Amino acid sequence: MEVLKRKNSEESSMRNLTNLNIYESNGEQSLYVNKTREELTPPDPKAHLCSIIIDDSEQYQEMDGFGASFTDSAAYLIHQVLSPEQREELMLRLFDPAEGIGLSVIRNPMGASDYARDFYSYNDLPEGETDSELASFSIAHDEADIIPLMKEAVRLNPQLKLMGSPWSPPGWMKTSGSMIGGELIEEYYPAYAEYFVRYIKAYAAHGLPVYAITPQNESLYSPGHYPGMIFPAEDQARFIKDHLKPEFVKNGLNTKILCYDHNWDQPEYPLTVLEQAAEAVDGVAWHWYGGRPTAQTDVFRAYPDTEVHFTEGSGGEWIPPFEQAFSNVMRTGIEILRNYSKSFVLWNMALDENNGPTVPGFGKSTCRGIVTVHQVTRELTYTLDYYALAHFSKHIRPKAVRIGSSSNETVRSVAFRNTDGSITVVLFNDSEDESSVEVHVPGADCVSFGMAAKSALTLAFQ
Repeated sequence: MEVLKRKNSEESSMRNLTNLNIYESNGEQSLYVNKTREELTPPDPKAHLCSIIIDDSEQYQEMDGFGASFTDSAAYLIHQVLSPEQREELMLRLFDPAEGIGLSVIRNPMGASDYARDFYSYNDLPEGETDSELASFSIAHDEADIIPLMKEAVRLNPQLKLMGSPWSPPGWMKTSGSMIGGELIEEYYPAYAEYFVRYIKAYAAHGLPVYAITPQNESLYSPGHYPGMIFPAEDQARFIKDHLKPEFVKNGLNTKILCYDHNWDQPEYPLTVLEQAAEAVDGVAWHWYGGRPTAQTDVFRAYPDTEVHFTEGSGGEWIPPFEQAFSNVMRTGIEILRNYSKSFVLWNMALDENNGPTVPGFGKSTCRGIVTVHQVTRELTYTLDYYALAHFSKHIRPKAVRIGSSSNETVRSVAFRNTDGSITVVLFNDSEDESSVEVHVPGADCVSFGMAAKSALTLAFQ
């Protein structure tokens, strides 16, 4: 894997890191526990020894951060179902860098997704009507729950970045005449480009700059029971190059344009878009529901000036709790970051005890939120995703740079240097046995310990 930047190793080794904060997750009842060196499990001389070498002369991508989504459902649960005291506590624990885990990227649906209480876009019309001038455009829906929460999140973490992704354009723009199914009618490409401009300007009027957008969530999947749209690669390239980017330039918008926004198993899609419209595209957005994270590197190597972002991954009942589910987030999170991603964004910020609410007609939901808000009892619980994200987001801060770290399929690792010179190493023992580990960080004493099977450890050197 190539190095993006290389610093003088002599300069790197001058740093003296004397303090170490340690956080360990070792089972459902022991999540993200602060420990001292003395409290770590001693290395077992009989166990397999993994030596993790951190090399901060090797530098890769700069991080934007970690987060999840204020879907309509999540925003409703947090803003309306929780009490003010619960909401204040939750927002603090989610976004405050000191008191919480400092989430710094929010990727929100532009209109209804599967996790919404009803179908809506920002320009809904009676059947048969059209509005090419977008005279009826409005983000009033978001002003009820989503925007107040976004404002509070930014207050708690001013470094927070907002991404927007539509699950569907307004139905009147599509061949299906509905937010379900269909494709974008070419006649409405200009109106759809203006739709994004209006969204960005409307949010800016609330003091919320939009950092990045994607033209379509999951461009190759058209569900039959919630909003979606097929947007072929050639069409998306043409839309971005001939309509969306020119509208952004015309309106003086610097919001990034990320293409694709779908799974690792179809890298030919973003490669096609970049081949035809690379000068208008800032990056590629990825999901984890198919393929392997190495696809991010494959596309990045073909277009090294293009950013890599991971914009959606949900846990749920398809992965048995607890160990397998927690392991999946830790393992996959490390590999996402090792494959050049600047962001690691999970899905719903909150869901209820029935994994909802969902749009009418959706059926049984199996997704898991970062937290669970019980609508009947109003109880608030933090799920394994919250604690898994904490291993990363609390200690890998915005503008941190990934640095070299040895890693293998026994003990996976990823390391970052923050802007204050501190170094964070996230480790996951992916074997079925205990491993003995040595971590060598420039400017710090070697740290030796034992890691139980499927346990996670974050070492924050300061």
